[in-house]
Amino acid sequence: MNRDQFRGASRHIKGRAQTALGGVAGDPVRQMRGAVNQVAGGAQYAYGSARDRAEDLARDGRHIAHAARERADDWIEDGRHAVGEARRHGREYGRRAVRYAETHRTSTLLGLVATAFALGWLARPTR
Repeated sequence: MNRDQFRGASRHIKGRAQTALGGVAGDPVRQMRGAVNQVAGGAQYAYGSARDRAEDLARDGRHIAHAARERADDWIEDGRHAVGEARRHGREYGRRAVRYAETHRTSTLLGLVATAFALGWLARPTR
């Protein structure tokens, strides 16, 4: 309960008491002041409640934004790790391919010739 809610509730209660005293005493001015205080107290209490809710929403929004930022940071870190792993695997695969090509020169040459022939055959205008 914030200050506006407390003051609004107390003003509302004061207005009810004024209205009751005005009715008992037969004083319409006091009754009118009591009714005004009741309405003003209710409005101030409603304002305090709305302000309290807005503060809760702002706090929740900050919490959600913080959680989203942490999750995004985790995803970025995971992406960096995946890129590093892909780079490492690609480097290792390239080294193995070079080693194979150096140890199996004939097979590599035949494979390159077959690939060049297939690409040339596919690229020619008439088949």
